[in-house]
Amino acid sequence: MCEGLVDLVQQEAAGRRVTGVRVRIGAGHAVVPEAFGQAFALAAGGTAAQDAELDLVVVPFTLDCRGCGGRTESADALAACPSCGGDVDVTGGDELVLESIRLEGGADVSRHPR
Repeated sequence: MCEGLVDLVQQEAAGRRVTGVRVRIGAGHAVVPEAFGQAFALAAGGTAAQDAELDLVVVPFTLDCRGCGGRTESADALAACPSCGGDVDVTGGDELVLESIRLEGGADVSRHPR
């Protein structure tokens, strides 16, 4: 996963040094932020993204209750409705988006509006 991300970062950077990377990732990928950061650093070694700061934004699942109609967010796909304890429909959590990269000199290259 991180190797593909670094490839995309290098493509966007077009040979310029990358100082920061912002990634949005869904909770369904079950990433541990510290481990993902280490994997990214390893994959980025020797590339334009070496030593880039990683800003990882983990996006929760959306839970829609079948019983009471409530809507909430959770990092747990097996969660029950916090209001009534009912069964929920789970959506989201599968995102993997390179939101932006920061280049040496402070220029940002945004790929997706927030």
